[in-house]
Amino acid sequence: MRARPLTNLAALIAVLALLLAGCASGADRDDGRITLRYQSLAWQDESVEINKRLVREWNAAHPEVRVEYVQGSWESVHDQLLTSFEGGEAPDIIHDASDDLADFAYGGYLADLTRLLPERLKSDIPRRSWQTATFGKGLYGVPFLQEPRVIMANRTLLRKAGVRVPDAEHPWSWPEFEEAARRMTRGGTYGVAWPLKDPVSATLNLSQSTGGQVFHRGADGKVAVRFDAADQRVPRVIRDQVVRDRSAARATLSMGGADTLPGFFGGKYAMVPLGFSYRQQIVQQAPEGFDWTVLPAPAGPGGERSQGVSPQTLSVAQDSPHKAEAARFIDFLLRPANMVRLAKGDWMLPTGTAALAAPELRGARHGWATGAALAADLRPAPARSVRGYPEWKDKIATPAFQEYYSGAIGVGELRRRLVTDGNLVLKRYQR
Repeated sequence: MRARPLTNLAALIAVLALLLAGCASGADRDDGRITLRYQSLAWQDESVEINKRLVREWNAAHPEVRVEYVQGSWESVHDQLLTSFEGGEAPDIIHDASDDLADFAYGGYLADLTRLLPERLKSDIPRRSWQTATFGKGLYGVPFLQEPRVIMANRTLLRKAGVRVPDAEHPWSWPEFEEAARRMTRGGTYGVAWPLKDPVSATLNLSQSTGGQVFHRGADGKVAVRFDAADQRVPRVIRDQVVRDRSAARATLSMGGADTLPGFFGGKYAMVPLGFSYRQQIVQQAPEGFDWTVLPAPAGPGGERSQGVSPQTLSVAQDSPHKAEAARFIDFLLRPANMVRLAKGDWMLPTGTAALAAPELRGARHGWATGAALAADLRPAPARSVRGYPEWKDKIATPAFQEYYSGAIGVGELRRRLVTDGNLVLKRYQR
């Protein structure tokens, strides 16, 4: 269809709109320079300093495109971003996690990066990692840091219990893990502490080793929740350790990961399943002489070692008037040497193959080698492309898992809530 000619009034309105747009885009310029806002969620001192240093290095080398560092928070990022998107105040470059992107990507708030990123960056990050930020036919984030779940273990208590010490090539099976926890439960020590204040991502990601999927996409593209036998295997282990074997401390179910560390250092818990980055807090806080090690998460049937991850991502706001420049800054941040610096600062694994090969990320000290060996088994988290996942997680799954793990409800009621109540939530997002 051909466009209709503009009337004089319409032409005047169009000119005014262009002038106003020019004023708006010029508001972020100082003497002709472009200013980009980069909202970072780095929170550990070392990580914050590395991010700020990289921003300073960029600004020194690119006087025509200045980047302004903005501090964000993991605790409130979803609601904060939603408010900023709707209010037209979103930062140009957005730090988030891949399992938080679906609603923003499908909602049109994030730019498709497919044609904005250089080939160097595209080829350096494996396809399985790119899948975590791909929604429909678009790419809405660059996955750059990832964190496997591992087991922090008291090496002295492992030796006393006489259990086999697993490594990345020969992990425990889930039954072996249960037996090890039982054997280390003695004299006031629990074999394991499960810090499950936020139980959903830990449960879903570890369940990939037993074939768990939970979210199933039909031929019509719509997602439905199921909670089949493979999905139930890991939750049953955790509940049995708490309720039946009493090899897991019930009190830790309401704790965050950091809350369990004093008990771990004091010998109250022999093992604590945690994200890989918690090694930094252990190094900083452990008493002198505390002997600890990093063990891989248990493997599923047939030695299946895969687990889900939701990498940290960098995205560009759809409303940013400087998308190409924002993509250039992301490429700078994620050059191999810089990605190594970011990974070391957050004590996490880089997604880039060149950075992952760096010797400083593959040493035996502090468990780096164990983490690097797990990288090939990391897969996109089951929830990554599910619209409505944050609401399903907060309103349905979190309280249901918490009650199940404490013994307040059985697996039948857990399944009813996750599936029946959960699908009602997801349907509202898929009309």
